[in-house]
Amino acid sequence: MTHHASQRGTLVSDNLPKVAWIGLGIMGSPMSENLIKAGYDVTGYTLEQDKLERLTAAGGTAAASIAEAVRDADVVITMVPASPQVEAVAYGPDGVLENVRPGTLLIDMSSITPQTSVDLARAGAEKGVRVLDAPVSGGEAGAVEAVLSIMVGGDQDAFDEAEPLFEALGRTIVLCGPHGSGQTVKAANQLIVAVNIQACAEAVVFLERSGVDLKAALDVLDGGLAGSTVLARKKDNFLNRDFKPGFRVDLHHKDMGIVTDAARNVGASLPVGAVVAQLVAGLRAQGDGGLDHSALLRGVERLSGTRV
Repeated sequence: MTHHASQRGTLVSDNLPKVAWIGLGIMGSPMSENLIKAGYDVTGYTLEQDKLERLTAAGGTAAASIAEAVRDADVVITMVPASPQVEAVAYGPDGVLENVRPGTLLIDMSSITPQTSVDLARAGAEKGVRVLDAPVSGGEAGAVEAVLSIMVGGDQDAFDEAEPLFEALGRTIVLCGPHGSGQTVKAANQLIVAVNIQACAEAVVFLERSGVDLKAALDVLDGGLAGSTVLARKKDNFLNRDFKPGFRVDLHHKDMGIVTDAARNVGASLPVGAVVAQLVAGLRAQGDGGLDHSALLRGVERLSGTRV
């Protein structure tokens, strides 16, 4: 087995699949870097030049187009904001499906509607391309630390092939069912996270208004039944009013649209989810769409008459 050293001295093994990575945003950049660290040959394409420079600095290869990125790939991973971007990247003469070799594995790790994933799998099958939907949870910190939860939809054999890649990116990796199932579980995840952040935000305003030491209160709450990964991860955001985006309100707004729409399609009632979806929409309308979703605290403050 021969190795060639990448710029960083990481060993790239010739018998590992060659990976094309499309979309190097808040999540995509650290995730692709974790694959490079694990020894994968990664060629990336994204719209922002500085992100391509970051990839090459980490030992990856920058491509000038999707077609160039995917031409020699064994596995193509897409990580873009929403369904329209997945469709733009996948379809059309310059897209993934027209430019990959048959037999390639396409893993979409974006969070999109379950139906978009089902349609993509069908279109892939016509080109001899196997498709998995594999959205993630864990935010920017989970991406950086490679401890993401990865929820997957698709066939067992494709999942088995992708599993070593997933293990370089995350900690909890589960095949949830057929195409679209990963997206359905991700939608449920986003419902729980949004409701949880909103509950924490309401508690923060209540505690502060009551004159309690907020840090002490959140520490003790986090140690009891009210504790959660959300509270542990977002405690400092609340305490410091630091809303630098790990996960933007705009994206959570999109996700709440996905979960409310998918729930309507299957006849499930989400009364609290619907309210929180509107609170997220309101936050966005107030100009806070670019902030971290922990900024739901700002919405509670506005409703409580606190000047934001």
